[in-house]
Amino acid sequence: MALRQVVYIEDPLLRKHSRPVTKFDDRLGKLLDDMAETMYSLNGVGLAAPQIAVLRRAVVMDCGTGIIEMMNPEILETSGEQEGIEGCLSVPGRHGMVTRPMNVKVRFQDRHGDWQELEAEGLLARCIMHETDHLDGQLYVDIMSREVFDSELEDNPDEDELEDEENDA
Repeated sequence: MALRQVVYIEDPLLRKHSRPVTKFDDRLGKLLDDMAETMYSLNGVGLAAPQIAVLRRAVVMDCGTGIIEMMNPEILETSGEQEGIEGCLSVPGRHGMVTRPMNVKVRFQDRHGDWQELEAEGLLARCIMHETDHLDGQLYVDIMSREVFDSELEDNPDEDELEDEENDA
């Protein structure tokens, strides 16, 4: 495994649409392992391949229940609404208030190419939406209702949950 360099908001690569993953081989496995190692090393909860300059539809995330790997994710259903603070490993030092679905149903392929479905709520639903947005060239700053400043972060009593959300990649 190896740490990968994260690209930042100024990089036009982050605005491109990612291509589907078509080969489920050892090379993909290494990419996913590297992505997870990079995400964990930066205390993130999610990382999409475009964030490390790989234009493939692959994401990794861990919202506290273990690593989830998704290739070619498709959002099947959404319901409800939640508003919360998001940050991004590609947008360091900034945070924004973002409205996302409370519940998400997603279909995706695992590292072996097998199709899976997952129903998620709360933070995991937010993370899935955030990471799949990356695959379509969209960042949270494009849809945030407002910037959230450091002084507001310090006043937040739910610091542990916020830490997870602000490190969302």
